[in-house]
Amino acid sequence: MKEFLLLFRGGDAERKHLSPDQIEAHMKRWQEWIGSIAQKNLLINAQPLVQGGKVITGTSKKLTDGPYMEGKEILGGYVLLKANSIEEASEIGLGCPNLEAESGTVEIREIGSMTAN
Repeated sequence: MKEFLLLFRGGDAERKHLSPDQIEAHMKRWQEWIGSIAQKNLLINAQPLVQGGKVITGTSKKLTDGPYMEGKEILGGYVLLKANSIEEASEIGLGCPNLEAESGTVEIREIGSMTAN
């Protein structure tokens, strides 16, 4: 099996207007979705990301606060999973609660190898 990283962007602006009960229900859908991946023994790791951080840039290695970007580009979290193909990983991604928001996206990327071929 290969490893794939699912990256979640966007949807935050649309969820700002949810009631506490709606937020709780939304988070329950996340738990159920990630739980279903774990139940199939395909889950490697999953975590939300805290907003803000630091960015190191270029050869000068300049350290700045950030990243700062538009809401639809904010990276909110990830799931690292096992799948036989990018199509299988994409099929799993279709169930992601981030897609309940019009601006929500799931980016699917295969994990490569650092070894020389």
